[in-house]
Amino acid sequence: MVDNENDMVANEMRRRMALVAPHVRRAVLIGKAIDQKASEAATLAEVLDGLSAGLFLIDACGRIVHANTAGRGILDADDFLRSIGGRLVARDTKINPTLQELFADRGDLKIDSKGIALLLTAARDGECHVAHVLPLAAATRHAGAPGAVAAVFVCRTTLESPSSADVIRRAYQLTPTELRVLFAIVDIGGFPEVATALGVAGSTIKTHVGRLFDKTGAGRQADLVKVVAGFSTPLVA
Repeated sequence: MVDNENDMVANEMRRRMALVAPHVRRAVLIGKAIDQKASEAATLAEVLDGLSAGLFLIDACGRIVHANTAGRGILDADDFLRSIGGRLVARDTKINPTLQELFADRGDLKIDSKGIALLLTAARDGECHVAHVLPLAAATRHAGAPGAVAAVFVCRTTLESPSSADVIRRAYQLTPTELRVLFAIVDIGGFPEVATALGVAGSTIKTHVGRLFDKTGAGRQADLVKVVAGFSTPLVA
């Protein structure tokens, strides 16, 4: 009688374990998937923190979903870009409406696959930066940054690497003088100041800038700044 009771208990335990086992296996698989996603996210964050360019992932309301180390540094400086109520805001009142409109994807401004570049100037030291606003595909938003509709890369326009200068020279077939004028336009700004710095006449600078416009396809001085910024290395030195 006792053996029969033990057999009945054992059978009942096996039956219950058989019911529970699939749920346990499913829980283990879910746990592994979560761990893998967490590991992937940590790896991605580490890579993004290795960029010298500031990176912001933004939702449709302009809120910051994620910022890398350089991006947080930009916000801490509270200069040309700021965080107000968790939203990315440009201090320049002429630039900020454009920025917010791009995030919301409304009106006449649309972010195409190449993105849109906005020129930002620091109030503290007058240094120029370029913000590249790029759209995020729906699949990318869902997998890597839920709610994010755009990525904003922010980099300084000054080129410090000689190799980058050589890449620009070859890309646009610039003469050494044109290259010097291009960098001077980025670093110094106005034509009279550039002419003084290079020790040439203002008319000479205007001639070289005209050739730079022809070779790079730029139409304004601000566009030349964007051209240079596009060749800046995104990696922390």
